[in-house]
Amino acid sequence: MAMRSVADDLRRENFERVHRMTIAERVREAFELGDRDLAAFAAFQGLSLTEARRRLDRQRQVGRRFSRCMRDRFE
Repeated sequence: MAMRSVADDLRRENFERVHRMTIAERVREAFELGDRDLAAFAAFQGLSLTEARRRLDRQRQVGRRFSRCMRDRFE
């Protein structure tokens, strides 16, 4: 008999829980997780939620090529 790990059990339970959810519930949970992570990042960095969101948005743009359609947004 193979040994079961706690991580395997948690992974299976989480998969089953998510599988029982509706699409709307999954989307709501995803947004809630994002909000929670943003709040944790802001607290750790000592920032407001608005400033934390700005900082993450800027970091996402690092190294990306400038898009012509975005130029119109900032002019």
